Amino acid sequence: MATNGSSVRVRDTESSLEKVKRQLSSGSGRYLLQGPLLKRSETLRKWNERWVILDPTSGKMEYKLRRNETVIKGTILFDASSTITLSPVNFQGMPKYDGCCFYIGTPQKKEYFLCAETPGAAKAWVSTLHATQLVLRAHKEAVNSLAGNGSPATLGTVATAVANANATAMEATKEIEAALKVSMRAALGLGTNNSNDGQLDDLTIMKETLRVKDEELQHLAKDIRSRDATINEIADKLTETAEAAEAAASAALTMDEQRRLLCLEIERLKQALERQVEQSMLKLRQSEEKVISLSKEKEQLMKERDAAFQEAHMWRVELGKAREQAVIQEATIARTEEKARVSEADAAARIKEAAEKLRTVEKEKEELLALRAEQHKASVWGEV
Repeated sequence: MATNGSSVRVRDTESSLEKVKRQLSSGSGRYLLQGPLLKRSETLRKWNERWVILDPTSGKMEYKLRRNETVIKGTILFDASSTITLSPVNFQGMPKYDGCCFYIGTPQKKEYFLCAETPGAAKAWVSTLHATQLVLRAHKEAVNSLAGNGSPATLGTVATAVANANATAMEATKEIEAALKVSMRAALGLGTNNSNDGQLDDLTIMKETLRVKDEELQHLAKDIRSRDATINEIADKLTETAEAAEAAASAALTMDEQRRLLCLEIERLKQALERQVEQSMLKLRQSEEKVISLSKEKEQLMKERDAAFQEAHMWRVELGKAREQAVIQEATIARTEEKARVSEADAAARIKEAAEKLRTVEKEKEELLALRAEQHKASVWGEV
């Protein structure tokens, strides 16, 4: 519900903004103020005559070199907070422009120095510019209030400001036209002392106006001819576009036929794919059965492997014990061999000692026998 309410509010705001835009930019009820002004150059400080056009309903102020020109030379930018005032100082310099100068200063520090033909024309320009500022201010307030759920009274304020600006521009046009007549009379060198001269001035002004209008019509005819040429080019392009559209339609029919054939081919491939999927599923089931049987065999082999591991562990334990016994026996054998070597060495020493004793005994025996033999000989000789 909140979303619907916000969307309705947004639509109301957009419609109100569209009303404001239509009031500010619609051609009906809009009165353009235009006329000649002297504008000071921003760089060379030189005064140049320009034909200035002001739309009081939008604040758009443009200027061109001459009235019958179609190319816009530039734009004077200002807003509701700009400073627009008559200048008490004649910054143009010529005495005839005393009281005819006015000034536009913007918040962006942009300055414009302008000069009208007469003081009345200058006041008319300033009044219209002030009315335009009121329109811009009302427009800004209307947009801000509409963004914050403003009331329809704001639109009435904008409409009132636009109407006042148009009325001010209409009144100012009379003053500017009078100033234009004065400037044209001065340019033609005609006096204004008697009525006949005044009628002649009006006739001359009318001729000059007709000449300007004729030039404008010539420019308009030239624009119309260029637009006709553009229209012809557009018609040719539209013809080419129609032919291209026919070719595109034919290509679309061909593509549709190809699409139909492709759909049939896709359907055939889809059926073939379904058959392949069924065969694959059958093979998959067979593979699953094989996997199950292999899993059982694997479990059996795992059990046998575990039993073999246990038996190998038992044999490793027995082998360890046997190795320990072998080590013990080897140590015993080594000790026995060591004892045998010691006993053998001891026996050899005893045998050697016994042999030495035996030789000593034999030697003593021989000496004893020799001694007995000598004693026997001596006894024999004694008896003899």
